[in-house]
Amino acid sequence: MEAKTPALVVRPDEAGGATLSNGGFELLADGGAVSASRLSLTNGADGAPPHHHKLSHELFYVLGGTMLFRLGDTLTTVGKGGLVVIPPGLTHVFGAAEGEGADVFVVLSPGIERFGYFEQLAAISRGEVDFDSLIPEQDRYDVHFEKLPNWRSAPQNP
Repeated sequence: MEAKTPALVVRPDEAGGATLSNGGFELLADGGAVSASRLSLTNGADGAPPHHHKLSHELFYVLGGTMLFRLGDTLTTVGKGGLVVIPPGLTHVFGAAEGEGADVFVVLSPGIERFGYFEQLAAISRGEVDFDSLIPEQDRYDVHFEKLPNWRSAPQNP
């Protein structure tokens, strides 16, 4: 049986990119069944601010280095080869572990067009626009921000 939609093939020179002040994104697929990106973070750098998704699961596969995640009230580290799947509604935040960089493959499913979000997040990280510019876009990108000061010092649950 023939598929109704064609397969998506993204070659290395076709990926979009967004440079962060502390790393960068390769934007591979946007919308449809999945949104996919590769995120590289420098030593101890934070990723996205604390948030949750109402619609999408978010999957992280650590390609290199060590990531630190706060998943609800749980703080955990995940090294190369580790996988984290976050269900809709769970508040989370992530970054490279202290003293380490990280390289991670990220998939959101179902996909929501988020390239604009990543580009805006990159501009915020470089100081070109204010974070508040993302607040009106939370529903559009299914990224709903939470206030979690000092997220890296959350209590570790057994």
